[in-house]
Amino acid sequence: MKIGELARRTDCRVETIRFYEMAGILPPPPRSTGNYRLYGKMHVERLLFIRRCRSLDMTLEEVRRLLQIRDTPLDDCSAVSALLDDHIRQVDVRIAELEQLRDQLHSLSLRCSGTRTAEQCGILQQLGSTEFNTDG
Repeated sequence: MKIGELARRTDCRVETIRFYEMAGILPPPPRSTGNYRLYGKMHVERLLFIRRCRSLDMTLEEVRRLLQIRDTPLDDCSAVSALLDDHIRQVDVRIAELEQLRDQLHSLSLRCSGTRTAEQCGILQQLGSTEFNTDG
C-alpha cells in the first residue's frame, strides 16, 4: 500500500509517518519501480503501536525504547514496567504543575469583575505588573 493508504488505515497524517521514518521508529518501506513507498501489514501494526504510545503522551525516546523491547520478544519485560512507572511519575509532576497553574489563573480571574474598562481591569493590571508572581 502507498503512504496515503497507510495514513487512512492508521488515522495518521502523511507528514507524521515520514517524521516517524526519519526518527527511526518506523522502518523505511521498500520502494516500487516507480519509487513509491510500499507499506505492509508490519508498518500498519507498528504505526498503530506508536500512535497508541503517543496518545499516552509518551516521548519519542520512550516509544523507541518500547519498540526495541517489543522487537526482542524473548527478552525480559521488566524494563517495560519500569518505563511505565517512570512515565507515571512524570505525569504526576505535570498534574501538580497544572493544578498550580489552575490556582494561579483562578486567583488572577478574581481580580476583575468584567464590568470595568480595560484600563481598570485587574487582570490586565496584574499581568502587566513588575510584581507579578508566577509562583502563586
